[in-house]
Amino acid sequence: MEQNGFRAMRRFRQQLTTEQCAQVLSSQPRGVLAVAGDGGYPYALPLDFFYDAQSGNLWFHCARQGHKLDAIRRCDKVSFCVMDEGFRRDGEWALNIRSVIVFGRIRVVEDAARREEILRCLGRKYYPNPDDVEAEIRKDGSRALCLELVPDHVSGKLVNES
Repeated sequence: MEQNGFRAMRRFRQQLTTEQCAQVLSSQPRGVLAVAGDGGYPYALPLDFFYDAQSGNLWFHCARQGHKLDAIRRCDKVSFCVMDEGFRRDGEWALNIRSVIVFGRIRVVEDAARREEILRCLGRKYYPNPDDVEAEIRKDGSRALCLELVPDHVSGKLVNES
């Protein structure tokens, strides 16, 4: 059975709620972005990101050129996978991992003010000192490119590695 053109989760008992998916996306530092790369090969790369809980969108920053951007310009459909660090239940050896996959369309953020806002959100997530964020934006912000992933479908799953 499909949901809006996306496959329903086969192991539905392991499916995370919308709130649990948002918690994973809000709390984890990195994920893996997959694009349609050169020659039809998938191209997947780890990225830092910011999850905007209000809109549900994800934001990234990157250089102004490269394989990822070439792929995005050819096809804006991507997936982004995030996993938590996992946990063990008392008395069990196996790790339980929550993962979320976001399917959507990604675009370059053209507006300079919006780009600066995104850089600020990313900086606050990763930098311990807000003054460092502002200094970094002043120093290199104009050279950064920001991307916004607008989800079409989000699914999450709790997997036990046993």
